[in-house]
Amino acid sequence: MPATNPESRKRGWQSDESTDPQAILAALDDDACRAILEATTEESLTATEVSEECDIPMSTAYRKVEMLTEADLVDEQVRINTSGKHATEYSTSFDDVLVSIADGSVEIELTKPDAEPDAGSSYAVADD
Repeated sequence: MPATNPESRKRGWQSDESTDPQAILAALDDDACRAILEATTEESLTATEVSEECDIPMSTAYRKVEMLTEADLVDEQVRINTSGKHATEYSTSFDDVLVSIADGSVEIELTKPDAEPDAGSSYAVADD
């Protein structure tokens, strides 16, 4: 069972054991994924916009946003267009990442943005 830092719980961090720490680390280690995270921090972008903004091929943009979505580092939502053609758009889903290694386990804590500035929600992911 994944270990959770007791101090994290005191600060309001929530545990999310469904996200794989290795997936998060792999995404953060990827240059294209980091470029996408940077590009989607301020505004939501479609895969086409990600491709253009990050200067990567469309096929790469789709693979990387899928990788980031599976790692829970970006959120997906539908952009409704008046033309009737809707598109999926992506936005960075966290503010900060903290990686801790203790007793042979890796713990990753992501602070999640919240509607209220001082109420910040977060969760921790641990790997034994």
